[in-house]
Amino acid sequence: MTPEVAVTGIALDDWLAQSQVFDYRGHQIRWWEAGAGEPLLLIHGFPTGSWDWHYLWQALAERYRVIALDMIGFAFSEKPRKYRYNLLDQADLQQALMQHLGIDRYHVLAHDYGDSVAQELLARHEAGDGFLCSMCFLNGGLFPETHHPVLLQKLLMSPIGPLIGRRYNRARMARTFGNVFGPQTQPDERELDGFWRLIEFNQGPKIMHLLIRYMADRREHRDRWVQAMQATCLPLRVIDGAVDPVSGAHMVERYRQLIPNPDTVLLPDIGHYPQVEAPERVLKHYLAFRQQRVDVTEEATTPA
Repeated sequence: MTPEVAVTGIALDDWLAQSQVFDYRGHQIRWWEAGAGEPLLLIHGFPTGSWDWHYLWQALAERYRVIALDMIGFAFSEKPRKYRYNLLDQADLQQALMQHLGIDRYHVLAHDYGDSVAQELLARHEAGDGFLCSMCFLNGGLFPETHHPVLLQKLLMSPIGPLIGRRYNRARMARTFGNVFGPQTQPDERELDGFWRLIEFNQGPKIMHLLIRYMADRREHRDRWVQAMQATCLPLRVIDGAVDPVSGAHMVERYRQLIPNPDTVLLPDIGHYPQVEAPERVLKHYLAFRQQRVDVTEEATTPA
């Protein structure tokens, strides 16, 4: 049985103070590291940043060497105006950090946009690099055919996308987040203030129409990514907020149709941000996954 673990959040200023910086293609990238043991890479979603993991960070660091970065164009990393943002480049960035740290094998826990970056990493792993140990997905568009974008995303993808980004403000963000969080687990003002700081830092709304191109990347790489998920022997799990209108129970149903021996956990009444809305439950199910599916498997396959 997985023991209960206390979950404690980290104030955004304290989170930022713990960050480090490394260079990626001439751009400054913020990253975080804590704990010891097996490396666990956390990959955040759109449009926020790695602070999304702050409720889980300390508890995970008690067990693993946890690592996270703000992807280029997000939160406290650089947000260049002239940059070809795409999911494959974000996967390159994740691998660049792990190479910078001298880590050649690691586990992945991803959310939303980060799920797509994780899918690209999985496809590379299956192509022969063999650098992953396990993968766990939180709510994300694993299959373009089941992804239901919110109005903001649709508008950003349209010809008026640059205008929509420039007019994006905290009030609009609060409405969008309210629509994707569960009805009983709405973000409070402190969380909304934090999310807005991540987005608006360094004039982030002005590049949102560039970041949103990931939706086209998902369609382009869909078959290769799904084939990798179907073929892999890696332990996989989905932990999903069921009432998320974007990637909720309907996405998990599709996952169960397509992925052999699907390991899925649905969280009733939880929306698109389960690591924020129900961090204790996410932690419980993630630790159980590691104990039941991953760590036991590794023990069984390690030569005596």
